[in-house]
Amino acid sequence: MLVSGIPDSVVGTNCWVLAPAAGEECLVVDPGFDVVDRLDAVLAEHRLRPAAVLLTHGHADHVWSVAPVCGARGVPALVHADDAHRLGDPLAGLGPQLRAMLQARFGDAARWSEPDDVRTLADRQHLELAGLGLEVLHAPGHTEGSAVFVLDDVPEEVSGAAGPGQRAALTSTVLSGDVLFAGSIGRTDLPGGDPGAMQRSLRDVVLPMPDDRLVLPGHGGATTIAQERSANPYLRQLS
Repeated sequence: MLVSGIPDSVVGTNCWVLAPAAGEECLVVDPGFDVVDRLDAVLAEHRLRPAAVLLTHGHADHVWSVAPVCGARGVPALVHADDAHRLGDPLAGLGPQLRAMLQARFGDAARWSEPDDVRTLADRQHLELAGLGLEVLHAPGHTEGSAVFVLDDVPEEVSGAAGPGQRAALTSTVLSGDVLFAGSIGRTDLPGGDPGAMQRSLRDVVLPMPDDRLVLPGHGGATTIAQERSANPYLRQLS
């Protein structure tokens, strides 16, 4: 499996590109702020054709570029049903300082437009997209509709992101969005956050995962479930 990470230039949100191999269809995950040109370069370099855009949740830093990415290629945006409403206005609930920063940085481009084709996902749903099979796991807490995506495949290395390179001992991959990071977890004080729901998601969704699973998070470098189980304080306190 080919995987490339593209951190955005504003808050470092990871946009992930996944494909069975170069020259194939691919999935684009969480295209955030200011990634369109770099995403186009990755697609051209590996001769990839997006089949869909997957969204781990609806906060602005994960969906900012979804409309141009989808619109340029006529592909759908997929998001859990409980976060679909956020695509109407992902800036809702953001403070005036962040809105002003986006306006200063992007000018007229800071105006939001919703993707034309939005399709909703459900917990435990299985998808076959771009030659990849994945399962949707609903993991609320960061937002009501936060989800993680599990793939029964793993790349030999992850380009464009920090973290361990060779994956020979790993058997599967999870795109964890803002549920789980290397050494931390997503905030629960943003719109849609719920500390109790986050604790349940960590306990019921993350902790049962096998140790030999690669984690590609929404921010920061790649990690593994084994590493987080042993060193992440938020998981250790639940264990």
